[in-house]
Amino acid sequence: MRHLPSFRRACPFHRTTALALTYLASVFPTLASTSGHHINLCQRPGVSVLYAYPLTGRPGVPLPSGWDEIPGARGCTPESCAFRDHHTEIRQLGAEVFGLSTQATDYQREVHERLHLSFELLSDEAFTFTDALSLPTFSVASMRLLRRVTLISFSGVIERVFYPIFPPDRHPADVVSYLKTRNT
Repeated sequence: MRHLPSFRRACPFHRTTALALTYLASVFPTLASTSGHHINLCQRPGVSVLYAYPLTGRPGVPLPSGWDEIPGARGCTPESCAFRDHHTEIRQLGAEVFGLSTQATDYQREVHERLHLSFELLSDEAFTFTDALSLPTFSVASMRLLRRVTLISFSGVIERVFYPIFPPDRHPADVVSYLKTRNT
Protein backbone atom coordinates (compact mmCIF):
# COMPACT_ATOMS: atom_id res chain seq x y z
CA MET A 1 0.00 0.00 0.00
CA ARG A 2 1.09 3.49 -0.76
CA HIS A 3 1.66 6.07 1.99
CA LEU A 4 -1.25 8.50 2.06
CA PRO A 5 -0.37 12.07 1.09
CA SER A 6 -1.36 15.02 3.24
CA PHE A 7 -4.37 16.55 1.51
CA ARG A 8 -4.52 19.56 3.84
CA ARG A 9 -0.86 20.51 3.48
CA ALA A 10 -0.81 20.14 -0.29
CA CYS A 11 -0.93 23.32 -2.31
CA PRO A 12 -4.25 23.90 -4.13
CA PHE A 13 -2.89 22.69 -7.49
CA HIS A 14 -1.74 19.41 -6.00
CA ARG A 15 -4.97 18.79 -4.12
CA THR A 16 -6.47 17.17 -7.19
CA THR A 17 -3.46 14.93 -7.75
CA ALA A 18 -2.41 14.16 -4.17
CA LEU A 19 -5.07 11.47 -3.79
CA ALA A 20 -4.84 10.03 -7.29
CA LEU A 21 -3.86 6.37 -7.27
CA THR A 22 -4.45 6.07 -3.52
CA TYR A 23 -5.79 2.65 -2.63
CA LEU A 24 -9.01 2.97 -0.65
CA ALA A 25 -8.23 -0.30 1.14
CA SER A 26 -5.67 1.60 3.17
CA VAL A 27 -8.26 4.00 4.62
CA PHE A 28 -10.80 1.64 6.23
CA PRO A 29 -13.60 2.63 3.83
CA THR A 30 -16.49 0.70 5.37
CA LEU A 31 -19.20 3.32 5.87
CA ALA A 32 -22.81 3.11 7.10
CA SER A 33 -25.35 3.80 4.36
CA THR A 34 -28.93 4.98 4.22
CA SER A 35 -29.92 1.48 3.05
CA GLY A 36 -28.85 0.06 6.41
CA HIS A 37 -25.85 -1.70 4.90
CA HIS A 38 -22.18 -0.95 5.30
CA ILE A 39 -20.40 -0.04 2.06
CA ASN A 40 -16.77 -0.96 1.53
CA LEU A 41 -15.61 1.23 -1.33
CA CYS A 42 -12.37 -0.68 -1.89
CA GLN A 43 -14.30 -3.88 -2.53
CA ARG A 44 -16.63 -2.34 -5.08
CA PRO A 45 -15.77 -3.45 -8.59
CA GLY A 46 -15.84 -0.86 -11.31
CA VAL A 47 -16.21 2.89 -11.03
CA SER A 48 -17.56 4.67 -7.96
CA VAL A 49 -18.34 8.38 -7.71
CA LEU A 50 -18.18 9.59 -4.11
CA TYR A 51 -19.24 13.20 -3.65
CA ALA A 52 -18.64 14.69 -0.21
CA TYR A 53 -20.74 17.58 1.00
CA PRO A 54 -20.85 19.57 4.26
CA LEU A 55 -24.42 19.52 5.55
CA THR A 56 -27.88 19.11 4.10
CA GLY A 57 -30.37 21.35 5.83
CA ARG A 58 -33.91 20.45 6.76
CA PRO A 59 -37.01 22.51 6.02
CA GLY A 60 -37.88 24.71 8.98
CA VAL A 61 -34.48 24.23 10.68
CA PRO A 62 -32.14 27.21 10.33
CA LEU A 63 -28.64 26.62 8.99
CA PRO A 64 -25.74 27.59 11.27
CA SER A 65 -25.10 31.30 11.70
CA GLY A 66 -22.83 32.61 8.95
CA TRP A 67 -23.46 29.61 6.68
CA ASP A 68 -23.96 31.72 3.57
CA GLU A 69 -20.61 33.48 4.12
CA ILE A 70 -18.58 30.22 4.18
CA PRO A 71 -17.14 29.60 0.71
CA GLY A 72 -18.55 26.38 -0.73
CA ALA A 73 -20.90 25.64 2.17
CA ARG A 74 -24.19 26.47 0.45
CA GLY A 75 -25.58 24.17 -2.24
CA CYS A 76 -25.68 20.66 -0.74
CA THR A 77 -29.32 20.03 -1.61
CA PRO A 78 -29.02 21.32 -5.20
CA GLU A 79 -25.86 19.22 -5.69
CA SER A 80 -27.55 16.08 -4.37
CA CYS A 81 -30.60 16.70 -6.57
CA ALA A 82 -28.36 17.23 -9.60
CA PHE A 83 -26.60 13.91 -8.90
CA ARG A 84 -30.06 12.34 -8.61
CA ASP A 85 -31.04 13.85 -11.96
CA HIS A 86 -27.82 12.58 -13.61
CA HIS A 87 -27.84 9.20 -11.85
CA THR A 88 -29.26 7.20 -14.77
CA GLU A 89 -26.69 8.66 -17.16
CA ILE A 90 -23.86 8.04 -14.68
CA ARG A 91 -25.00 4.43 -14.32
CA GLN A 92 -25.14 4.06 -18.10
CA LEU A 93 -21.50 5.20 -18.13
CA GLY A 94 -20.67 2.31 -15.80
CA ALA A 95 -20.38 4.14 -12.48
CA GLU A 96 -22.29 4.18 -9.21
CA VAL A 97 -22.87 7.31 -7.13
CA PHE A 98 -22.59 7.70 -3.36
CA GLY A 99 -22.98 10.86 -1.29
CA LEU A 100 -20.81 11.31 1.82
CA SER A 101 -21.22 13.58 4.81
CA THR A 102 -20.42 13.53 8.50
CA GLN A 103 -24.09 13.62 9.42
CA ALA A 104 -25.57 10.60 11.20
CA THR A 105 -27.25 7.95 9.04
CA ASP A 106 -30.69 8.66 10.56
CA TYR A 107 -30.35 12.32 9.53
CA GLN A 108 -29.27 11.23 6.05
CA ARG A 109 -32.24 8.85 5.71
CA GLU A 110 -34.62 11.79 6.06
CA VAL A 111 -32.71 13.67 3.34
CA HIS A 112 -32.61 10.56 1.13
CA GLU A 113 -36.39 10.16 1.35
CA ARG A 114 -37.27 13.85 1.10
CA LEU A 115 -35.10 14.41 -1.98
CA HIS A 116 -36.07 11.07 -3.58
CA LEU A 117 -32.41 10.15 -4.07
CA SER A 118 -31.78 7.09 -6.22
CA PHE A 119 -28.38 6.33 -4.65
CA GLU A 120 -27.09 5.78 -1.14
CA LEU A 121 -25.74 8.39 1.24
CA LEU A 122 -22.81 7.29 3.40
CA SER A 123 -22.03 8.53 6.89
CA ASP A 124 -18.54 9.28 8.15
CA GLU A 125 -19.80 10.49 11.48
CA ALA A 126 -16.62 9.26 13.21
CA PHE A 127 -14.37 10.94 10.58
CA THR A 128 -12.48 7.69 9.96
CA PHE A 129 -12.56 8.01 6.18
CA THR A 130 -12.19 11.81 6.24
CA ASP A 131 -9.14 11.74 8.49
CA ALA A 132 -7.49 8.79 6.75
CA LEU A 133 -7.53 10.71 3.47
CA SER A 134 -7.04 14.11 5.14
CA LEU A 135 -10.08 15.38 3.27
CA PRO A 136 -10.65 19.12 3.65
CA THR A 137 -12.96 20.16 6.48
CA PHE A 138 -14.13 23.34 8.17
CA SER A 139 -15.82 24.18 11.47
CA VAL A 140 -18.99 26.13 12.12
CA ALA A 141 -21.29 26.25 15.16
CA SER A 142 -19.16 23.64 16.99
CA MET A 143 -19.51 21.21 14.06
CA ARG A 144 -16.69 19.85 11.95
CA LEU A 145 -17.93 19.37 8.38
CA LEU A 146 -16.52 18.19 5.08
CA ARG A 147 -15.71 20.61 2.34
CA ARG A 148 -17.19 19.73 -1.02
CA VAL A 149 -14.94 17.24 -2.87
CA THR A 150 -15.63 14.36 -5.28
CA LEU A 151 -13.51 11.22 -5.61
CA ILE A 152 -13.81 8.87 -8.57
CA SER A 153 -12.36 5.43 -7.96
CA PHE A 154 -11.94 2.31 -10.05
CA SER A 155 -11.97 -0.97 -8.11
CA GLY A 156 -10.77 0.78 -4.97
CA VAL A 157 -8.15 3.07 -6.51
CA ILE A 158 -8.84 6.81 -6.61
CA GLU A 159 -8.24 7.98 -10.17
CA ARG A 160 -9.73 11.49 -10.17
CA VAL A 161 -10.44 14.17 -7.57
CA PHE A 162 -12.62 17.23 -8.12
CA TYR A 163 -11.74 20.07 -5.74
CA PRO A 164 -12.75 22.81 -5.31
CA ILE A 165 -16.28 22.45 -6.61
CA PHE A 166 -18.32 25.42 -7.80
CA PRO A 167 -21.11 25.77 -8.57
CA PRO A 168 -22.30 22.62 -6.82
CA ASP A 169 -25.51 22.19 -8.81
CA ARG A 170 -23.52 22.01 -12.08
CA HIS A 171 -20.80 19.73 -10.75
CA PRO A 172 -22.56 16.43 -11.59
CA ALA A 173 -22.42 17.46 -15.26
CA ASP A 174 -18.61 17.79 -14.87
CA VAL A 175 -18.54 14.25 -13.49
CA VAL A 176 -20.58 13.01 -16.46
CA SER A 177 -18.15 14.74 -18.86
CA TYR A 178 -15.20 13.09 -17.13
CA LEU A 179 -16.84 9.67 -17.25
CA LYS A 180 -17.55 10.11 -20.97
CA THR A 181 -13.90 10.90 -21.68
CA ARG A 182 -12.79 8.05 -19.41
CA ASN A 183 -14.88 5.60 -21.41
CA THR A 184 -13.53 6.66 -24.82
